[in-house]
Amino acid sequence: MSAPSTTATTYVPRGRHRSWPRCRQCSGIALDLGSARTRAWTSGRRMILDVPTVTFHGGSAVYPVRRGAIVDTPGTALMLDRLLGPRLPRFGRPLLILTAPVLGGVAYRAEARAAVEVLRPRAVLTLPTARAVASAVDADLSRPLLVVDIGAHLTEVALLADGDVVDARHTALGTSDGDGPTGPCTPTRITDSVLAMVTAMLEQDRTSRTLEALRRGALLAGGGALLPDVTCGLAAGLHAPVQPVPAPHTAAVRGAAKLLRAAHGHPSTTGSRSEDTGPIRPH
Repeated sequence: MSAPSTTATTYVPRGRHRSWPRCRQCSGIALDLGSARTRAWTSGRRMILDVPTVTFHGGSAVYPVRRGAIVDTPGTALMLDRLLGPRLPRFGRPLLILTAPVLGGVAYRAEARAAVEVLRPRAVLTLPTARAVASAVDADLSRPLLVVDIGAHLTEVALLADGDVVDARHTALGTSDGDGPTGPCTPTRITDSVLAMVTAMLEQDRTSRTLEALRRGALLAGGGALLPDVTCGLAAGLHAPVQPVPAPHTAAVRGAAKLLRAAHGHPSTTGSRSEDTGPIRPH
């Protein structure tokens, strides 16, 4: 079933802005909030920050993001302030690009924006994780593209057409799940879940876009891309090529950082506001 999503627009920087880190007028953050790991890139730095998604209350560990949902907004804000606050300029407000689960919806974006306010952003742009993954590898978005993102606790399948998410599915299952009420989470179980989601997309697609994307081949990101049994199982089950992206764990934040660099200096990002687009297009 399709659901609302957001996309980001690629902007062309104005000439008056220098490239980072020489530009002293502004700063930027690309942020990927995962259930198990939080990854961030800040302007002027080459290294991606990669830390557990955890904070502490009263000496106890608290996990503020669970299976693609922010369940503790103040805890998320505390974690971000600890991680990124000291790395931001004392004066000035950063432009922030935030990846979001494809089916996170308005509720996720509202909670995420409330949490990132601790970073004093001048503008917040959100984009689906699948779109960020495609951007990381400079995928040709003029043709339909299938993106499979297998994370620690959430697996998403998204169909992109003209850069927009036009269909998406997810399951609360990932590479870090142990034994559960329905049995152990094995590579075979993950593979079967992805195949079931793609099959449903094919059956409900009244166009040829899903089939065209399959013929082209799927992009595979997240920790699942490092599991050979998953990669081979998907290729065999889909009867299509499956291409793991380079450094799949950080693909989303790298794609967000690429769009952030493109957005740097554009007039539409100079005000203190947030941006969304409307719902994804129906079949």
